[in-house]
Amino acid sequence: MRAEEAGSSVDTDRGRTLTALSGDPTAPLALDKVIHERVRLAIVSALAVHAELTFNELKTMLETSDGNLSVHARKLEEAGYVLCTKGFEGRVPRTAFRITPKGRHALDAYLTHMEALIRRVGGA
Repeated sequence: MRAEEAGSSVDTDRGRTLTALSGDPTAPLALDKVIHERVRLAIVSALAVHAELTFNELKTMLETSDGNLSVHARKLEEAGYVLCTKGFEGRVPRTAFRITPKGRHALDAYLTHMEALIRRVGGA
């Protein structure tokens, strides 16, 4: 049986639907896999509390490498969760990121899902 046939579902960034085999949308299978990865969760969390952060600010804040930040930021941008703007300050390249309304909604949904999952496994 496919997971989508089981019952309740959660929309993902690509328009696909994931559903727990139990039909419970708070089940681990229904987590947003775009945000669930550690660095991507840190990026959207940082952008949720800062109007804008530059590439270097994020890199320093998250203590990650250029390549690692670049790959994860691109995934978030492809999902429509962050907006990347590139320009120059004088002659120095400047890349800045902002969370989009879709990204803020996805983070809120992810946090709500995690709280429900914690309550579920904790018996509350």
